[in-house]
Amino acid sequence: MSKEWYPIINYEKCRECGICVEMCRNQVYDKERMPKPVVVNPEMCCQGCHGCGNKCSQGAITYWGDTSGWNPPNTV
Repeated sequence: MSKEWYPIINYEKCRECGICVEMCRNQVYDKERMPKPVVVNPEMCCQGCHGCGNKCSQGAITYWGDTSGWNPPNTV
């Protein structure tokens, strides 16, 4: 787990579908506020994981600390 890597949600792009919240097994997101993705445990995110960002149909997720050159695949 990492304190140097976590998802950042662009709420202007987000459609609040909840897929990112559903797919994350590390309790990074607050499931009580679903479908709105609210990052409550950023330290629980796995360094280098782009799972929720790859699932986002709006390209609304980027990652703080990401220097890999990854870009959201569904950028609208």
